[in-house]
Amino acid sequence: MTNGDSKSDGLTDREQAVLDEIETKGIDFLRLQFTDILGTVKNVSIPAHQAEKAFTEGIYFDGSSIEGFVRIQESDMRLDPDPDTFAVLPWRSNGEGGSARLICDVVDREGNAFAGGPRQVLKNVLARAEEMGYTVSIGPEPEFFLFEKDEAGNATTDAHDNGGYFDLAPKDLASDIRREIIFTLEEMGFEIEASHHEVARGQHEINFKYDDALTTADNIATFRAVVRAVAEQNDVHATFMPKPIGEINGSGMHSHISLFDEDGENAFADGDDEFNLSETAYQFMGGVLEHAPAFTAVTNPTVNSYKRLVPGYEAPVYIAWSDVNRSALIRVPDAAGVSARFEIRSPDPSCNPYLALAAVIASGLEGIEEGADPGDAVREDIYEFDDEKRAEYGIETLPGNLGEAITALEEDPVVQEALGPHVSEKFAEAKRQEFSEYKASVSEWETDRYLEKF
Repeated sequence: MTNGDSKSDGLTDREQAVLDEIETKGIDFLRLQFTDILGTVKNVSIPAHQAEKAFTEGIYFDGSSIEGFVRIQESDMRLDPDPDTFAVLPWRSNGEGGSARLICDVVDREGNAFAGGPRQVLKNVLARAEEMGYTVSIGPEPEFFLFEKDEAGNATTDAHDNGGYFDLAPKDLASDIRREIIFTLEEMGFEIEASHHEVARGQHEINFKYDDALTTADNIATFRAVVRAVAEQNDVHATFMPKPIGEINGSGMHSHISLFDEDGENAFADGDDEFNLSETAYQFMGGVLEHAPAFTAVTNPTVNSYKRLVPGYEAPVYIAWSDVNRSALIRVPDAAGVSARFEIRSPDPSCNPYLALAAVIASGLEGIEEGADPGDAVREDIYEFDDEKRAEYGIETLPGNLGEAITALEEDPVVQEALGPHVSEKFAEAKRQEFSEYKASVSEWETDRYLEKF
């Protein structure tokens, strides 16, 4: 793409196949979807007859209205739909025509990829991985809560059910909703591996099959939209807020990661190793551990994220790895060969999936290039360590709040480079503002504790 007038002289085979499917399935409208820097899904809706134009010329929009994109004098931007992301939206079908979505890359008027587009940020990091001879595979485990609504239709924090970990009906009243979510996801091309009730009341987890990192990031964005849409149809509210209720477990998005080489072999696998991991895997892990304080701002991007990252609620706080306990940031599951991998347990589902995966992957790739050492596995429960013992083991902690995390991000050139100067600056600016507003607010906890005491 060299100019703003057209992208190509014609349609690719895949683009033509999408046009044929649009006609066959009676699609009336297309949602051209993208995300802002904070991970909020945006879309421009166009009539389906404009699909060919979208592929060949792109669809223009005002980028100055999108969080963290461009200034008003640079506002004209273009959506470049990826035909591989075409999916019919089942909840929009009504027998008289339906809707479908295409996930888009963002380009400027000259046809250059926009450096501030989160999807492009991830693409840049994956291009680096490819140059090193790797493709990246990610398997996420997003959790969410289902809450009742009040009489006015507003969300509450009243759990939709009283179930617990792996409970069945009648305690797990949301099993039918989960099933409906799964059917909807499968209609959109997802391969669901498992679903179950989580530890807290009203909390759930649905796991879909691992895929390449870009597809996984697209799938996470789609997953959140589907869950919320199906919940709305059932008159309940779904939230991916990390810690909606104090004193119970929050929602995470544990992510399993592995690299595959140019021959399609798992580069993390070594059957002769105690943990079935290769030197490449350990180096990648070492990079992740080293840069974890900085990427935490991206994987845990809200003030509320740090209410989850506290000891005692099964969320990782300590920068270490293990195979037998879940108090460490990284857990190595009992898997070998093609399944060899490790699980990063800190991310939460409020993150921008493109930026979060980009930051984590870039950290690991840096570890490979620098020969990083993750140290020894910690097989004891780190939650039970005192400060002296943690110091003896050399175990650091993740940032304690969003302000500390942003500072760590601003001091880490590796994660900054992965995000790029535009995203790094705009993201930090937005999050500094969020943290400042939080510090200036007065919570109900404070008034309950202090109003009559002093």
